[in-house]
Parts: sequence; structure tokens; C-alpha cells
Amino acid sequence: MKILVIGNGAREHALVWKIAQSQRVKKIFALPGNAGTAGIAENINISVSDINSIVNKAAQLKADLVVVGPEAPLAAGLVDRMEAAGIPVFGPSQKAAQLESSKVFARDLMNKTGIPCASGQCFSTCSEATRYLENRTVPVVVKADGLAAGKGVIIATTTDEAVNALNSMLQDRIFGAAGERVIIEECLVGKEVSLLAFSDGKTAVPMVPACDYKRVFDNDKGPNTGGMGSYSPPGFFGEEMIRQVLESVIKPTIAAMAEAGTPYKGVLYTGLILTAKGPMVLEFNARFGDPETQAILPRLKTDLVDIMLAVVNGKLDKIKIEWNSNPCVGVVMSSGGYPGEYRTGFPITISDKIDKDINIFYAGAKMRNGGRIVTDGGRVLTVTATGSTMEDARDKVYRNIQHVNFEGCHHRKDIAAREVS
Repeated sequence: MKILVIGNGAREHALVWKIAQSQRVKKIFALPGNAGTAGIAENINISVSDINSIVNKAAQLKADLVVVGPEAPLAAGLVDRMEAAGIPVFGPSQKAAQLESSKVFARDLMNKTGIPCASGQCFSTCSEATRYLENRTVPVVVKADGLAAGKGVIIATTTDEAVNALNSMLQDRIFGAAGERVIIEECLVGKEVSLLAFSDGKTAVPMVPACDYKRVFDNDKGPNTGGMGSYSPPGFFGEEMIRQVLESVIKPTIAAMAEAGTPYKGVLYTGLILTAKGPMVLEFNARFGDPETQAILPRLKTDLVDIMLAVVNGKLDKIKIEWNSNPCVGVVMSSGGYPGEYRTGFPITISDKIDKDINIFYAGAKMRNGGRIVTDGGRVLTVTATGSTMEDARDKVYRNIQHVNFEGCHHRKDIAAREVS
């Protein structure tokens, strides 16, 4: 098979890495790819926002399967365009992807279906939203409706912070059209966990759970980022909890989408918080998570291409998906200053002392002429390790991360710490 993977992050590098292990695969293309995918796939320099060119290139390559990584092309209808061109594609349609591209859509679906989530309301004007705040106790959560690169959620600990968040979204339009509507929600308290599931529109099969870390500094300090690390599995979220979420959240969501005539095919990411009332949904994503994917895929034993084809062909109930019991820990190395201003173009060096079984999944990294890999983004790469125990995996990743370096590099030192303390 010839497979085309869309995207250029560490998630896509991990997908390409896992797809390359399949006996079915003859050739992999990454569009646009990065310095990491260049070693195992042929990179194609086309933007993920250029939908016409992507469809034309997939047709030209005679791709047997297209795998869409990021949310933006899903929201733009890339899957619909591929299907119209007769090209097999892994990912949800534009309408199904509204579970991520519109928090208002997701909230309405959860309310109609009885899926547990935070109480709250949607607003399109500052005056209405501010009046609503007058009768709310803080903290509250202010969310932009649309896609905001993981930065559209603000936890406001005072009313002034909430009003400032509303003004920045609805008046200053810091997120553009994504902030034309906002949701104000109660701030839920509890441990957070991500549970991803494969879905073919009828059947849903959960993956192993994972936890990610959004804040840039240790102990969850500093501004939100796209994710600074992850680990799988969390000890506090066992098989019984997975079954509970499958029955109370994932299956009802898939059934509601099918009933609405927009069957959900691909990966459904459910961000959960374990409250005193039980697990509740914080968000849905319409694709593999980043950085969770980097900690989940090293644990997958079943051929990922077999799973993807089962999803595309509506035969997910015919395949058994197996996982390795060994835990995995992934730590993101970022440019100094991220998620604020940062500089790029610094050479990335990896010592030959690094263990051979360590995976490095590149994100904001590119290849210069001469083959030198340099930094090219905020989140530069993810270093991952698996071990017989969580402590073993954690010790291994932090022992090896010192052998990866670039000017100004930063990483959190507490990924998975609560699992081994």
C-alpha cells in the first residue's frame, strides 16, 4: 500500500513511525511532514490548509489510504473531498468533526444525549455574557467556540479575569472567527484523563488511556500550551472506569452522530475529568491527541493499518485490538519562551550515549541543507520511553533526555511524577 499522512507534528511523526511497521505498507508520504518523517517517508511540501492541492496530490500518487492528523483540515472538509474523489481516507467528515471544531455543537449534543459535562451557557455578545457572570461564582471556564490551536480555554479565577477573557475573544477577536461565540462553564475539579477510541460510525473501541500536561512549567504553573508531555496508562483510571466511559459517553456520542446522519469515523478523543459525581467530559477532539499519541502508539501491538482499514470499511467489530502492558512516558522539549515569543533555527544535537530503544518524535524541526536538523517551532520534539513499570519508563526518559539538546531548550521535569511518588 501507498499511504499519505497529513500533518507535520510529533503526532504525525508517531503515526508514520507506527504505519511503517505494517507489512501492508510499501511507501509512505508525509504532507508536509518534518525532519523526523523525512527518515521514513517522502515529505511533500504542501500546506495542510491547501485542500485542493492535497486532494490532487493524493490522486496523483494513487494513495491507497490518506490519514489526516491535525484538526484544521478535518474542519475544512478534507475527508469529504477525499471521499468525493474516491480516495480511501481515515478521519471524520466535516460535519462529524464539529465535535471538535464547535464547542457549542458538542455541548448541544451532550445536553440532548444526557452525556455528563459541566453546566454552562453560550454567548455571542459581551453584554449578555457579562450579565450572566454577575450571578456566577468563580472560578469559571471561558471557552472559544471554534479551533484555537489548544489555547482557546481560559480558567478565570476572578470575575475580572473572566471579563477580560470575554473581551479578548468577543471584542478584540484574538482567535478570529473561532471566538465569535463563547461558552462560560462551571470549573470542574478532579483528575484529568484522555480516552481515545476508534470508531467506524457504528462500533467504538477504546484505546489505552493517557494523561497529558497542558501548562508549560512544573506543578501545572504558567500558561497553557499545546501539551508538554504525557504518559499511559494512568493508575487511577482502570478497566472498570474505561467501561463506564465507553457506555456513558463514547457509545452515546457515536450513536447520536449516526442518528443525525453524520456517522463518526476515525478517532474520537474524549477529554475527561473525574469529579465527585463521576467522570465528566471536558472536550472532544476529532483526531489523535498530541502529545498523547506519542505515549499511546508505542503500546499498540495490533497493526495500525489493519485498524484504520477496518474503520474505513465499517468492519471495526471484526478486528481484535491488542496493547502492550508496558507503560510509556513522553516528555516534550520546547523552544525557550514558548508558548510566548521564541527563536528558531538552533541545531538539535543527540548524543550517541542515548539508549537505542528511545523514540524521538519531531514536531517543530526541519532539515537544513547538509542534513542538519534545526528547531522550527515552539514544541520541538517528544522524547518517549517504555518500561516494565511506570517508574522504569519515567527514569529512562529523564535519563535519556539529557542527551538531546538545542539552545534554550525547556522541558517539564514532573511528567508522570504523581504515578511514582
